[in-house]
Amino acid sequence: MADHQEASVTLPSDPASVSAARTYVSGVLAEWGLPGDADVVDTVRLIVSELATNAVQHTLGLSPTFRVDVALDRDELLRIGVTDSHPRFPRRLPAAVQQDNGRGMVIIRWLAAEYGGSLSVRRTREGGKTVAIELPWVAPVRPVTAGGQQGA
Repeated sequence: MADHQEASVTLPSDPASVSAARTYVSGVLAEWGLPGDADVVDTVRLIVSELATNAVQHTLGLSPTFRVDVALDRDELLRIGVTDSHPRFPRRLPAAVQQDNGRGMVIIRWLAAEYGGSLSVRRTREGGKTVAIELPWVAPVRPVTAGGQQGA
């Protein structure tokens, strides 16, 4: 595989885009050799869902789109980031025991740490933000043949 691989998609800030983001990332990871039944796949899907949901719900309509970036460096480190144009950084909301929201960032941070990764938030040059995770890459490397197809 290449030393660095990247993929990204821009989606409308609409609730239906959460599923599209999850499906997109799952497809990219499968192309890069992560088996669909790997333990980490469900965790990555949940993290992407939480990140995309935050981009849709908490930008108060001020970010018409969000971008999902996926990168793999040297078959060692997987990065997934969701970027929106809203300037406000995520913050932990007070969540009552009965409430269904307010815990997304805590869940993302915990899940990333559970797999030896981390969560970060950084400002974009345009004034928005990217919320990203980094995880160790767990897929076996499949060699690329001369025709560009990955071997089994």
